[in-house]
Amino acid sequence: MNIHEYQAKEILKSKGIPVPIGFPAMTKEEADNAIDGMDAQVIVVKAQIHAGGRGKAGGVKICHTKEDAKAAAAELLDRELITKQTGPVGKVVRRLLIEEGCEIEREFYLSVAMDRSQSKIVLIGSAAGGMNIEEIAKKEPEKICRETVDPAFGLSDFQARRLAFAMGLPAALARSGASFITKLYKLFVDHDCTIAEINPLIVTKGNELVALDAKLSFDDNALYRHPELNELKDETEENQREKEAAEHELSYIALDGNIGCMVNGAGLAMATMDIIRHHGGTPANFLDVGGDATVEKVTEAFKIILKDRNVKGIFVNIFGGIMKCDIIASGIVEAARATNLQLPLVVRLEGTNSVEGKRILSESDLTIIPADSLGGGAGKIVSLVR
Repeated sequence: MNIHEYQAKEILKSKGIPVPIGFPAMTKEEADNAIDGMDAQVIVVKAQIHAGGRGKAGGVKICHTKEDAKAAAAELLDRELITKQTGPVGKVVRRLLIEEGCEIEREFYLSVAMDRSQSKIVLIGSAAGGMNIEEIAKKEPEKICRETVDPAFGLSDFQARRLAFAMGLPAALARSGASFITKLYKLFVDHDCTIAEINPLIVTKGNELVALDAKLSFDDNALYRHPELNELKDETEENQREKEAAEHELSYIALDGNIGCMVNGAGLAMATMDIIRHHGGTPANFLDVGGDATVEKVTEAFKIILKDRNVKGIFVNIFGGIMKCDIIASGIVEAARATNLQLPLVVRLEGTNSVEGKRILSESDLTIIPADSLGGGAGKIVSLVR
């Protein structure tokens, strides 16, 4: 789950991490009131959407008068903002962060994330703050420094100090820098984050460390331990198909391809997407109907897949264990009829009741293309959507 910058800064502040003084605003009136209450030479108006690259897209306005700040707020609210991370559709700005400007001496990058290859936590720092860190890592990897932490032992003081020095923080700020790093690491662990990123982390002309921008993402599977975080969810930022799938207890993640996938089991779903890629196609989604799918659940899964206008064909790949293939087949037939399916549909059924499932499909009056293997099915659907 992602949250907005202003929400992330509230959490950082509660953990003792300095952030600029700022106020959220959902309406022009709230923005005007926040601006009127500020005593600052520079006021920054920032669009709040779940996407990076806002500054380059015009979503961050630096203003030197209150009148300019109010005009900037009016211009940004309800505007469609397109960044590199939103895609061409963009996102509507429904919230703003009105913030006092800071006098910046230097900018750094700092984040905490999971290193899945080592099953450990990694802290990443750089003196190249305020820039696209992925580009820096690719073109100038020597500017990236890392500190790997075993979660069983936690972050040691010497590791925090070593990272602070490696990042190039001024010697006078090494101690406070290490404290800053330790607090961010603790926040990451305590809140079950998947990433805690500060970019830029700035040194002000007053020689203080401040988190000028912040991003926090949380592990959805751990949200039951943090009911307070659920209250921060912005439903307008959620993918509507993913939201609908969750209501039907389906695991669905929207992707940018054109082949809809319906599979049972996360591992089989990943393998199915990989084999589609291997044959030159691109999956439109990850969809796991689970091991207890009913005819109704399969029908809803089909409807959700078909709501993606990019989908040009569907590949159903089911390995029946607890799941019975005849249930899936009945759901496919019902869903295809209910949605008047006109797209190519390739179905592979193996395992429990697969013979009965194939009979149901073959005796329907639908054009369903059977597949006998994972690779064969993927090859068929890729060729059909070309």
